[in-house]
Amino acid sequence: MKNQITAPQRRSLWALSIAYFIQATGSLSVAGSLAPISHEWDLTDPQSARLLAIFGLTFALAAPLAQVLFGHFRRRQQVLAGIFVFALGSFLFAAAPGYSLLVVSRIVMGLGASLIGPVLVALGSELVMQKERGSAIAMILLGVSMASMVGIPLAAWIANLWGARILFIIVGGVSLLSALNVLLCVPDHVAGVNVTLRQVGHVLTEGKSLAAFLVVFFITSGVYDMYSFISPIIRDTYRGDAGAVSIALAILGVAGIMGNLFVSRAARQYSAEKLLTVGITLLVADMLFIVALPGSLALLYAALVFWAFATDILWPTQQRRIVELSDPVHRGVSLALTSAFMFCGIGFGSAVASWIYPSAGFYGVMVSSVIFLLLAMLSLRVSEYLRMPGPCRNIVEN
Repeated sequence: MKNQITAPQRRSLWALSIAYFIQATGSLSVAGSLAPISHEWDLTDPQSARLLAIFGLTFALAAPLAQVLFGHFRRRQQVLAGIFVFALGSFLFAAAPGYSLLVVSRIVMGLGASLIGPVLVALGSELVMQKERGSAIAMILLGVSMASMVGIPLAAWIANLWGARILFIIVGGVSLLSALNVLLCVPDHVAGVNVTLRQVGHVLTEGKSLAAFLVVFFITSGVYDMYSFISPIIRDTYRGDAGAVSIALAILGVAGIMGNLFVSRAARQYSAEKLLTVGITLLVADMLFIVALPGSLALLYAALVFWAFATDILWPTQQRRIVELSDPVHRGVSLALTSAFMFCGIGFGSAVASWIYPSAGFYGVMVSSVIFLLLAMLSLRVSEYLRMPGPCRNIVEN
């Protein structure tokens, strides 16, 4: 099938992808830089991990409210405002004298990100023809995969070499550069949508939508239950050093790129439901393999290839599914709620890991991650059932 994405559209999508890359790197670099952050501010690993949870929970609460308050502004204006707030939070993190201001800075970053992530996808999906939306969303979310491959390992390397403060100064600086790139490359003709709290409530209480949001929540909870403690797991269970952590993060990124490239093509042939089923199944099987064969870094690296491939099938596919489920009027708030549930899952999964790891260690984290993913599969089945027209449901029941 001929690709209908034009060169100007492609430049716009790449600009949005780069903005997502920087936001994802700044948001998630805490997971790869627990040791430098703990050392700089004299924190425990669970305290540092909670900074990731605080960001996620802030984002979860702010994303739908941001659409109510600012959704009527043009999409590009929302993205630019979010980038500036996110950069401010990064500079606050770098200047923080203690844990209290670190918490405040992560809240500010979460507020800024709530106007970036969901709006990037909504904006990009409106720049192309409907049949190209799956590919466009995959292009934008390639920035998240690139953050895993390049951004987060590079952030961990910078934090270990120069310190966490320098890392977040750099995050703030490149965020401002990405704002300039969006300003120059992305057209400003995509209007916002007036969103009310009543509309948010309507979308949240619609059965098929709520079940779809729970798919997102449980996937991200399962993934970040493990991912937020990847550094301590490699250090304690696999006896690896900072170099081993960087290698693991790089493997996750490279394999994730393969998953994203795969789904950008597979989206034209397979339904979102099929791709989600494959991704979740592969992820559960891989995590059970990791549980069965702990102790070898070589085996862990091999397993992380499949782990990352599966997760990067899931990220763009779940966004595509929400776009397909929602009507144009509610698409903005649906994507905002998707991102809210996603980052709530990130925060919840990270918080669960910070509670479980000190007492149950590696096995506790891995088992809880698998449970979350099984709940995601169940939610997907419920969502697909509720998506059927009434007569079709009766046939299934009979």
